[in-house]
Amino acid sequence: MCGRFALSHAWDEIARIMSIERDVFPERDPSPRYNIAPTQPIMTIIADGGGKRVPLLVRWGLVPSWVKDPASFTLLINARGETAAEKPSFRNAMNHRRVLIPASGFYEWRRREGRSQPYWVQAKDGGLIAFAGLMETYADPNGSEIDTGCIVTTEANSSFAAIHHRLPVIIGEKDFEAWLDCANGRPNHVEHLLRPVNDDFLQALPVSAAVNKVSNSGAEIQETVEAEPTDEPPEQLGLFS
Repeated sequence: MCGRFALSHAWDEIARIMSIERDVFPERDPSPRYNIAPTQPIMTIIADGGGKRVPLLVRWGLVPSWVKDPASFTLLINARGETAAEKPSFRNAMNHRRVLIPASGFYEWRRREGRSQPYWVQAKDGGLIAFAGLMETYADPNGSEIDTGCIVTTEANSSFAAIHHRLPVIIGEKDFEAWLDCANGRPNHVEHLLRPVNDDFLQALPVSAAVNKVSNSGAEIQETVEAEPTDEPPEQLGLFS
């Protein structure tokens, strides 16, 4: 499960790592965002068919093209990587509309005995990461269209399982092209990418419950706090180091 994330890296760095043109946002650079939530616009990176990667803003919460009434349809913020190629809600997107979602990190809640401790999870080196994503363009009966998307998840690795049993799929730079190339790569060609990152790739930092409110959107929500006591020794888990 991934229900909140952040994108606060400088636009120059995002453009460099994702190999997109620096001037695609000519008027102003995207502002840092520290508490991105479902239904909000998120940046995705798509292959434009001409050999270039371009950013596209979509609403977080995928709506398949066949849905008749989005208001009564369950919000799809995540897709299980293990079954996305077969599920009617995600099958077309897995075949034709795979995207990358740049992120500085994400939040997850560790729930034990009725208590909930939020964590800010990022790459240990603080670098930009890219979630595997899917997108669909939904057209309503009146002809208006909205681009929508979701994050692909997988089983947690052994260290992240201390927090949650699901983990966003993180695509490495060397695999960006393969994931985005829907013209030549079918879902079975990229299924090997739908795996958890190595146990030592991420670190989790306990943060306050301020992140629970979407209206709290400043950098201060990532400030480290003392975690709730636990019976499990965190020093044995590389994720918390």
